Amino acid sequence: MVSKIHSMGLWGIDAFPVEIEADLSTGMPSFEVVGLPDAAVRESRDRIRAAFKNAGFAFPISRITVNMAPADQKKEGTLYDLPLFIALLSASGQLRTPSPSSVFLGELSLSGEVRPVKGVLPMAIAAQEAGFSSLFVPAANAAEGAVVEGLSVYPVRHVADLYRHLTGEAPLTPAKPSAEDGPPAAPLPDFAEVRGQELAKRALEIAASGGHNVLLIGSPGTGKSMLAKRLPSILPDMTMAEQIETSKIYSIAGALPAGASLVRTRPFRAPHHTVSAAGLSGGGSIPRPGEISLAHNGVLFLDELPEYERSAMEVLRQPIEDGVVTISRVSGSISYPCSIMLVAAMNPCPCGYFGHPSRKCTCSPRAVNRYLGRISGPLLDRLDLHVEVPPVSFDRLSSSERAEPSSQIKKRVNAARERQRERLAGTGIPCNAGITPGLLTDLCRPTEAARKLLKEAFAQMELSARAYDRVLKVARTIADLAGSADLLPQHAAEAVQYRSLDRKYWLREL
Repeated sequence: MVSKIHSMGLWGIDAFPVEIEADLSTGMPSFEVVGLPDAAVRESRDRIRAAFKNAGFAFPISRITVNMAPADQKKEGTLYDLPLFIALLSASGQLRTPSPSSVFLGELSLSGEVRPVKGVLPMAIAAQEAGFSSLFVPAANAAEGAVVEGLSVYPVRHVADLYRHLTGEAPLTPAKPSAEDGPPAAPLPDFAEVRGQELAKRALEIAASGGHNVLLIGSPGTGKSMLAKRLPSILPDMTMAEQIETSKIYSIAGALPAGASLVRTRPFRAPHHTVSAAGLSGGGSIPRPGEISLAHNGVLFLDELPEYERSAMEVLRQPIEDGVVTISRVSGSISYPCSIMLVAAMNPCPCGYFGHPSRKCTCSPRAVNRYLGRISGPLLDRLDLHVEVPPVSFDRLSSSERAEPSSQIKKRVNAARERQRERLAGTGIPCNAGITPGLLTDLCRPTEAARKLLKEAFAQMELSARAYDRVLKVARTIADLAGSADLLPQHAAEAVQYRSLDRKYWLREL
């Protein structure tokens, strides 16, 4: 007898239907799984055999052949334990074949408990799009699957519970999406705690408003990391589409918080400088998302930028430009979205005090150049705002006056983003940083006076075409913050000043 059970598979961020066929025939007892299973799928035979015995079912003593279609697509992971179990129950006559509109996912313990798996959210979305109506998943994954409308998601804790549901003895209750996920999140660090650094705060407000990349450069202890870690508190709220897109990546990576259905706050990823290029971009025999993709729709913060390996820094160049990272392997290519704000922080020299107003730098000019030279020109060109973070005076540090809170800054950021949404409606572009060259002329048109100012800056600062485009986008964001429909000279002038630090540090003479 042959039974057919439906499941799902993952390839990158996308899922595809998998049909599991189980056949029991006479002959020497054996258990073979075909259809390009990986080691984890092949090991499921032992877990299923033990689960049958410990859950009180009779394991079929037959020649068992299981085919996983499509047979030319790699199947990997432990999520096929549950559908294989149901297929054998059905093929052996212990259970009536479930409805063809049902999909099963889950890993089994030896006792028959159903353990959580990765990637339930994208598989639930694909199941609904493929026309399936019921999805049976581990109870721990039910919250993320339940956000998909038009799909009944049933939480399964033990195979015995699923058996009683399928026989009608004790039906399971479909999971419902929850507006609140897990325990309340800890409050974000607030800009009100930062003394001084008004220029840097202004630059981060512009960056948050337009989704621009930022380089913070200054001596040790001036507050670069402190500023960067408070950036999430002023980022605009995520749209539902952004929440689902980001949650799919976290689901695949197994990084969704326990009991959470969606990632509702913008990610802030801060990998250590020892991270490899593959750790940033993603990798593996079947590539998994890296830090760049885990920061999708949020912030990737690289502290002490020159300390990263050159290969790790250079791997950022194409994803920053395209918003997508593509990982190629012999088995195929996988693309993960990575629309990020890159925020980098660094000292100006090895000792940290080059250019300091009072402390003397102990580095030789050659050592300073070698240190700064670790940041390539193409990567520097892709950082929209170059911001100097100077030392803060004692009077500012000891002042009892409270700085502007993040809540006030965020109101201006949200207002600026709303203007951008109206302007960019129908283009698929979320913010000014993503404006394509083809739309730049129409969407970032400066006034004649502003154009003359930009022309002079382009000639004097010897800007590249990419740098000019980024200056124009930053100027458009500054105008949005000011509530101006026109891109005026003052907006262009402020944008240009954020491209001057490379002249101070990188292009100086020995």
